[in-house]
Amino acid sequence: MDKKLRYTLMLRVYGEEKIFGPGIAELLERVEQTHSLRKATLDMGMAYSKAWRIVKTAENALGFPLLESSVGGKGGGGAKLTEPGKRFLTAYRRFESVVHAYADEIFEEMFGEDTY
Repeated sequence: MDKKLRYTLMLRVYGEEKIFGPGIAELLERVEQTHSLRKATLDMGMAYSKAWRIVKTAENALGFPLLESSVGGKGGGGAKLTEPGKRFLTAYRRFESVVHAYADEIFEEMFGEDTY
């Protein structure tokens, strides 16, 4: 084979519907960095209303809040992850890492250079 093969793997968590995946994980990480859901959505080129809907859908399905918001005031408003939100995001990223590492191993075994 002339070209090295590659694969993609995207992990999503489902309840009754899709509730968590790489998009919301990135959104929450950006909220942690910027302390703002609005700034996070701007960074990602995502509509604020879509981000709000995604977060609320996930929160309802998971049964706990992912974000804490504060409104305006002297220092301005902001958002941050709740403790359960941080734990869930960490668990998701760890799960993603372990699955990708295993998938890399198996892919190399099945489709590596010396396979064909």
